[in-house]
Amino acid sequence: MQESTLYGRVLGLANLGLMVLDTGQRIVFWNQWLASRSGMAASRVQGLTLLEAFPELEGQRIEQSVHTALSSNLPAVLPQNQNRAPFPLFAAGTWGGERIEQAVSMTPFTEGKERFCLVEVVDVSNTVGRERQLRGQAEALRAQSYVDGLTGIANRRHFDVALDRELRRAQRQDAPLSLLLMDIDSFKAYNDHFGHQQGDACLTLVAEAFASRLQRPADLAARYGGEEFAAVLPDTTPEQASQHAEVIRAYVESLKMAHAPKAVHPHVTLSIGVASFDKERLHDAKSLLEAADRALYIAKREGRNRVVVGEPD
Repeated sequence: MQESTLYGRVLGLANLGLMVLDTGQRIVFWNQWLASRSGMAASRVQGLTLLEAFPELEGQRIEQSVHTALSSNLPAVLPQNQNRAPFPLFAAGTWGGERIEQAVSMTPFTEGKERFCLVEVVDVSNTVGRERQLRGQAEALRAQSYVDGLTGIANRRHFDVALDRELRRAQRQDAPLSLLLMDIDSFKAYNDHFGHQQGDACLTLVAEAFASRLQRPADLAARYGGEEFAAVLPDTTPEQASQHAEVIRAYVESLKMAHAPKAVHPHVTLSIGVASFDKERLHDAKSLLEAADRALYIAKREGRNRVVVGEPD
C-alpha cells in the first residue's frame, strides 16, 4: 500500500472531522467523518470554498479564524460559549434534527511553498450532555443542602447565609432588617404524649403554616433547630416585625392542633422573640440572635403563646 493511500485511509477512519483548506479557502481534503455527518461526500465539496459549502458561515467567527490562520500563520480554537454548533453537522446518517455540538480548531501548516489550514471538528455532544447533567446534579445537591429534610423549608445553613447577606446589605444601605426566633410551646410534652412520628408531622404543619404567612420573596422561613424556627425579614422595622410575628402566632393558634394534656395550652402554639438591626448596637448576627433569643425566653417565661420584642443588652 502506497504511503499516501495509507494516510488517506487512516484519516478517513479518524473519529473527528478533518478538513484542509488552501490559501483561497478552497476545500482540498474532506474526510469520511465529515461526509457521514454533513450528507456531502468529498467529491461534492472538493474545490468549493468554505463559504460555498457553508454559506451561513459568512461573517461568523469561524470564517475570521480561518482567514487569520492562513494569513498570519496563527492557530485558533473556536470558543464554544459563542457557538456550540457552527457547522450544520448531525448524528451520522441522519442529516437533520438537532446539530451535534462541536469543538473546532484551526491549524495552519505549510507544504512546499503553499500554506494550508487544517480544520478539526470534534463531536462534544456527549461531553456537553454529561457536563449539563453534572451541573444539574450539583445544583440539586446545593439546593438540598439549603433545605430542611423534614419540613421542606430553609435549614439552619441557609438561614445563616441569608442573615449574613441581609445584614451586610442593611449595613451598606442603612436599611431596616428584623429577625424572628420562634419555638413550639411544650413540644417535649407533645412528643412524649403523641410519639416522635406525630411530633414530626406537627413540626411540618407548623413550618408550613409559619412559612405561608411570609408573603414577600425576600423573606426567609427556616428551621433553626429541633422545634425552633426562624425568619429573616429584610426591609422590616421592629413595629412591622412585631405585627408579622403576631400574624404568625395567631394563625398557628387558629389551626387548633390538639396538644398533650401536660402542655400549658390545649392547642399547639408558638412563642416568638423579635430583634431588629441597629447599626450602633445590634449590628451583627451574634448580637441579633442573642437579642431575639432573650425575647423568646421572656415570651416563654411570661406564659408562652406570645410575641416579645427584644432590646440590646
